[in-house]
Amino acid sequence: MKKRLIGLALATAVAGLPAAAPAGASAAEPVVAVAAKACSSGWTHAVINGSHKCLRRGQFCSRSARRQYRHHGFRCNNRDARGNWHLT
Repeated sequence: MKKRLIGLALATAVAGLPAAAPAGASAAEPVVAVAAKACSSGWTHAVINGSHKCLRRGQFCSRSARRQYRHHGFRCNNRDARGNWHLT
């Protein structure tokens, strides 16, 4: 019984150790975030419904994603004669 408890304690202790870092990797290296899509001047990069978009006033928009457009400073409230929605 004691051998089982000692074995269980050792297995638990080994499982709790952090994984070894790959050779050459340092924990002090900063992580840099990079936008997946570069937008030209005058456009705003945004992630709308999981897709990277370049937004500008007058572009088509999806009413279901109004909150996401608002997060990037746009509103989807301009409707044209055909019924299409555009950013303002």
